[in-house]
Amino acid sequence: MPAVASWLRTMLSDLYPGCFAFVMATGIISNALLFTEHRLLSDLLLAVNIVAYPWLLVLTVLRVIRFWPLIWRDLTDPRLVFSFFTLVAASDVLGVGIYQRGFTTLALGMWVFALSVWLMLIYFSFSVLTFLNTARRANVVHGGWLIAIVGTESLVILGTLVAPDLGSSSPSMFVLLHMLWGVGLMLYGIFITLFSYRIFFHDVGPEDVTPLLWVVMGAAAISTNAGSTLILTENGMPFLQAMRPFIDGTTLVLWAWGTWWIPLLIILGVWKHGFRRAPLAYTPMFWSLVFPLGMYAAASRRLSLAADFPALHTVSRVMVWVALAAWAATAVGLLLATRRESHTARTA
Repeated sequence: MPAVASWLRTMLSDLYPGCFAFVMATGIISNALLFTEHRLLSDLLLAVNIVAYPWLLVLTVLRVIRFWPLIWRDLTDPRLVFSFFTLVAASDVLGVGIYQRGFTTLALGMWVFALSVWLMLIYFSFSVLTFLNTARRANVVHGGWLIAIVGTESLVILGTLVAPDLGSSSPSMFVLLHMLWGVGLMLYGIFITLFSYRIFFHDVGPEDVTPLLWVVMGAAAISTNAGSTLILTENGMPFLQAMRPFIDGTTLVLWAWGTWWIPLLIILGVWKHGFRRAPLAYTPMFWSLVFPLGMYAAASRRLSLAADFPALHTVSRVMVWVALAAWAATAVGLLLATRRESHTARTA
């Protein structure tokens, strides 16, 4: 028992702030599989998330209670503070899966919770970036900053599902969702400019190439998904209807931009692990690689409907299996890493 208690304390103290990326990755692949009519696999992954999400919430709350100085350290670290937005995105992605199974009230509750966390984090995180960031402490090339965009756009996707059920509050909700989509778009424009300048005009080492780089593509994909969702949802407001041509064009450009990044990200991974011989070992950040693959599959499917372009169905069907394979490989890595850590704790 002392060994188990020690292991739990270590797990709590070392809990990665972006741990909810596991729920994000699992949830988006579940949702994409449902879109492509693979209900059984989708339900299995949803079941995993129904266990994982509250478990991670409990661990996070316990870490806040037991290790508040460590939580505060992470919150005030420009490298890590944006990782907390994974809680926002995870709540929304899981909420979409729950809504699609008929639990509309629970999905609305998860959206409200996600919005509350987003409101607490958005200005705090940018205050940290403004007042505590230095050239040594943070580097946009690590990609984690873009998780703020992922969290913002995830609110749009779940929000469009629950908005029609809000009665007289529905128009206000749709205005808010269009605003959030625009905020995410502007933040993406700022961060991707900084990111592109950093990797194209400064030295990049193997330590800079992490799985978080894939959030660059994932943020574009989820913005595509959110834009397509706005296009496909009838809001009944002429003002918002007039925005459709802008949303149409921007959404297609975002999908093209995200697609353009995929080969380059693969090249960077091959360069790191193939040419520079960096070892390939499990890290929780790998879930931030799996999520963009699943989101790209879901975004391609949603865009195919919004644009009435069936060819994208094929892209979605292929990518969902790529994402599922990446999820399985990362899950094996997680299980092996957990087994090693528990064995070490028992023998210590």
